Amino acid sequence: MSFSLGIGSNIRKSPYFDATVADGVQSFSVYNHMYLPGHFGDPQGEYERLINGVVMWDVGAQRQVELQGPDAAQLVQYLCARDVSGTAIGQGRYVPICNHDGNLINDPVLLKLSADQFWLSIADSDIELWAAAIAAERGLDVRVYEPDVSPLAVQGPKAARLTANLFGEWTQELKYFWFRETSLQGIPLVLARSGWSKQGGFELYLRDAARGQELWDIVKAAGAAFDICPGAPNDAERLESGLLSYGADARLQTCPANPFELGLGKLVDLDGPDDFIGKPALLKIKTAGIKRRLCGFVIQGDPVPASEHRVSVMQNDIVVGSISEMACSTRLEKNIGIGLISNTIADDVDNLSVSLDSGLRSITISGLPFIR
Repeated sequence: MSFSLGIGSNIRKSPYFDATVADGVQSFSVYNHMYLPGHFGDPQGEYERLINGVVMWDVGAQRQVELQGPDAAQLVQYLCARDVSGTAIGQGRYVPICNHDGNLINDPVLLKLSADQFWLSIADSDIELWAAAIAAERGLDVRVYEPDVSPLAVQGPKAARLTANLFGEWTQELKYFWFRETSLQGIPLVLARSGWSKQGGFELYLRDAARGQELWDIVKAAGAAFDICPGAPNDAERLESGLLSYGADARLQTCPANPFELGLGKLVDLDGPDDFIGKPALLKIKTAGIKRRLCGFVIQGDPVPASEHRVSVMQNDIVVGSISEMACSTRLEKNIGIGLISNTIADDVDNLSVSLDSGLRSITISGLPFIR
């Protein structure tokens, strides 16, 4: 069964949208109210290049929320469950953001551009509205807005050499999650060593939407020597690497979960002096004991279709968890998934199952990541 996604004015296009269409994009999803490419006609080929070569992704839907002003640092700390007081200019930090009940509502990367200017590079939820409302309610002197910034990702083991060819050898000295404000042939950028894969890579934060096509063409031309191809964030690789996907593995409206359940407990600073949204709730949750844990699953049988999402994990006739996403891993030659399981269930149980369209499947629990 096939479906189409209408291209309407209510959903925004990234600065690279026309370039992806010209290069043969075959599907889109909607992320942060924007079109996000799904694949370019050869998902397996795009996966192979991500693992062995280099790919370029339009991730303009990974929007930025800028916090700027005298109270920007104060607002950042109040929004984030992680202590970010030691963040240096030019450094990024992965930060959980929770609501007042302690449930995760986004897991952005925080980028500190100056003492009073920060970006939250967000997952799929309306954090600009949340941050602006919190700032106004607390009477903080800070401007909260979406800047003209659109990331283009270059990912894969050959991404480092391609990026050095584009910008210079200094890029090899960037630590993971660190960044530098720079330019490429006059195009203003922030270059960060980051990306939603574990294969290595960089994100080019374009700061002028009018030059999206130009940037795409420059990267594509330089990448030709490395057999670059366009692609999209890859579900199979993210499962193999154990990467959390807010919106898939947890979403406030469909599967609320707290950072402890999602493996982010080490990023929650309950002992520090700073208050933050959700801190009292998270203290209670930790004291009462964590009820679920994020884990991997191995699903027996024939390759699972990529359309299988969020299915209940059963022990006999009792629901004990859920798998949020699954895929057939080429490297592991098995079906894998990620999801939540009750802490009453041991890792070595052998009577778990899921019901798919193709029938009942036995499953086993696995640690994360599947591949280091």
